Amino acid sequence: MRIGVLTAGGDAPGLNAAIRAIGEMGLRDGHEVIGIANGWAGLVDEFNGTALTAADLRGVIGQGGTLLGTARFNLDKPPGGRDRVLAAIGEHLDALVAIGGDGTQRISNWMADRGAPVVGVPKTLDNDIPGTDYCIGFDTAINIVAESLDRLHTTAISHHRVIVVETMGRSTGWVAAMGGLAGGADMIVIPEFPITMDEIVEHTNRRRSLGLAYSLVVVAEGVGLDTLGGIESSELSGENVGGVRHATRGVGYFVAAKIEEQGGFEVRTTVLGHLQRGGSPTAHDRIFATRVGAAAYDAVVAGKFGMIPVVRDDNVVLAPLASVSEGQRKVPREIYDLCTIFF
Repeated sequence: MRIGVLTAGGDAPGLNAAIRAIGEMGLRDGHEVIGIANGWAGLVDEFNGTALTAADLRGVIGQGGTLLGTARFNLDKPPGGRDRVLAAIGEHLDALVAIGGDGTQRISNWMADRGAPVVGVPKTLDNDIPGTDYCIGFDTAINIVAESLDRLHTTAISHHRVIVVETMGRSTGWVAAMGGLAGGADMIVIPEFPITMDEIVEHTNRRRSLGLAYSLVVVAEGVGLDTLGGIESSELSGENVGGVRHATRGVGYFVAAKIEEQGGFEVRTTVLGHLQRGGSPTAHDRIFATRVGAAAYDAVVAGKFGMIPVVRDDNVVLAPLASVSEGQRKVPREIYDLCTIFF
């Protein structure tokens, strides 16, 4: 059996652990495991796949990034990319494991609906794929946020400053909320529960009235500027797949400027950006990436295509790709209320 594996979209710590699980299990059972280079791009025109060896998989579990390479690739511009991928799968592979986020899984579901032997694996730092409690890379990201807040806390206190920390989170606030909670943030602003700029300034003023002349304010990059009293720019840097590169919106800098202007604080901004997706994965990411990778391999061997292994209550179970292809997993009110307790 020729089993293809690809990683699409942004890189994330833990991808190599999933690739390793699929590769080593396939090699153990006598199958050929083909690493597809650079996501869907490796299947669109000239087939760009290489058979993985045991040597390729040694020592990779603790490495960040992806040994296969990845890309944000638009299969619909120019039209016909999806059909070329279908043809490539039929010509070169007996099965394909697609590791990626919501966009990747929507494409995987489209392929499976047309008879392609595809199995998904959930990956996104934003942790917003519906139907799963965990996506590859999320735990590492929130640990990086928490460690960054630990470091910024000391300088905020020393200089009596407000420090605004912008995290990843295009449409949801999982990274900001969980990383902010773990790092002791004094205020957390996320897309799911909009607040005004006046409320943010009032919060920092209230802390000052209590003798706390510093604050750590965590803001998810996807928070609406219009909600905060700003204006979205019409000249934003875009992604190759048609979305906006959210870090270019400058939400963190906007919030910092308003706090300084309206509250009279000395304010600094830290945009964590790609630091959140770089470096070695945490033990949690290594373990669960291995588990979902192994479950994806088992699904392929059993012929359970059109499925994706998801994590629910620490158990790995198979779910239809269709169930994770629409909507988003939002931060619930219970978590957000917990974020507002600490000031």
